[in-house]
Amino acid sequence: MTTPSVVVFDLGKVLVDFDYNIAIEKIARASGKTPAQVSHVVGLTPLLFKLETGLITDAQFHAEIQRETGFPHDIEQFSGMFADIFSEIEPMIAMQAKLKAAGIPTWIFSNTNGIAVRHIQKRFPFFANFTGYVYSYEQGSMKPDAKIYEVIEQKTGHRGGDIVYLDDRAENIAAGAARGWRTILHSDPVETRRLLQAMGLPV
Repeated sequence: MTTPSVVVFDLGKVLVDFDYNIAIEKIARASGKTPAQVSHVVGLTPLLFKLETGLITDAQFHAEIQRETGFPHDIEQFSGMFADIFSEIEPMIAMQAKLKAAGIPTWIFSNTNGIAVRHIQKRFPFFANFTGYVYSYEQGSMKPDAKIYEVIEQKTGHRGGDIVYLDDRAENIAAGAARGWRTILHSDPVETRRLLQAMGLPV
């Protein structure tokens, strides 16, 4: 079997860890609400889905959070609270760096929003080192919908077994596998490295 031509990384829980509870607690304190009340607005209503599929803007998301929770601060302060929830997964970043050094194209493929992306761009230098990026909020489609996988194929110029795709969610991996992509359901960097090396990749 030939070595894959491009490596596609999910972002959250693959390259960066995150904990939405950090944001929920900060917003709750600022709003005089309980974390459960804020969590309901952010996580159990369609609001975050709308943000991450581009149906509403960052400003509209902020305004809706203000309306629902009484959050008193401007969008800049809100964005800082909402997005400061990430930490690097260093072994995975090291793997991407080795792939880049070997001339293997690497892409980020993420269900995410512009507030998070801008924060990660500012905070984590590794994020600038990818060949390209496909984000749900820019494409109006979210994994595991087939439409956004087609975007990866169009932008990378590769299909099927030329692509190896790493994600921590089984349903997202299944959608890639259905297109003939080689896939790794990521949970442990050591195992992921072993699987990539078995494909002939220099990690």
